[in-house]
Amino acid sequence: MKAISELAIKLFADGADKAQIERARANPLIRGFTTNPTLMRAAGVTDYERFAREILALVPDRPVSLEVFADEFGEMERQACKIAEWAANVYVKIPVTNTRRESSIDLIHRLAHSGIKVNVTAVLTLEQVRCVADALGGGAAALISVFAGRIADTGRDPVPLMAAAVELLRPISNVELIWASPREVLNIWQADAIGCHIITLTSGLLSKLELAGKDLSDYSLDTVRMFYNDALASRYRL
Repeated sequence: MKAISELAIKLFADGADKAQIERARANPLIRGFTTNPTLMRAAGVTDYERFAREILALVPDRPVSLEVFADEFGEMERQACKIAEWAANVYVKIPVTNTRRESSIDLIHRLAHSGIKVNVTAVLTLEQVRCVADALGGGAAALISVFAGRIADTGRDPVPLMAAAVELLRPISNVELIWASPREVLNIWQADAIGCHIITLTSGLLSKLELAGKDLSDYSLDTVRMFYNDALASRYRL
């Protein structure tokens, strides 16, 4: 298997823990950062703008995706314009629909063609990819986040859909595809093999990168030792 440093795909760190973002920033493999309101809430963020500006100060040289949190398109647009002003490396995350399943396509087109870099998020179908790509084409640099991990959670193999999405985007030079919400390190190699541009990785997956290519016999022994040591530490008796 290829070493991770030999892969063409770009690794983005996904999270909202400031200390973890700072550690990821020091890793030369990390080419960008993404977050969302759910991750921010889990990390205890209470002041959105303060947190966002702190992260942008930490990471001035790589893409950072920050998400709007409104449900009405007019308010989404106001938030997007404000967020985009904070730094040149910001990509504004816009959900593909609102909570009423109303399409964000018109807003996405308007923002992208006004010069705002957009990351369209929560995409799960090929038809959504097609519509979003049409809206973004010819606009500012943009990203489409397809939640491949959530597709896999439904029992479906995400690889064929992601490969088809890569082909859809091939003629659109300003748009890159993100393999979002991966569930395992293997997804990095799967995404790279189909030509996906970017994959997001949580801190949990980033910590597993050191396992890439590990000798399986050695890993077997590590596992046996873990079980044995945990049993000893628990003082189990029969």
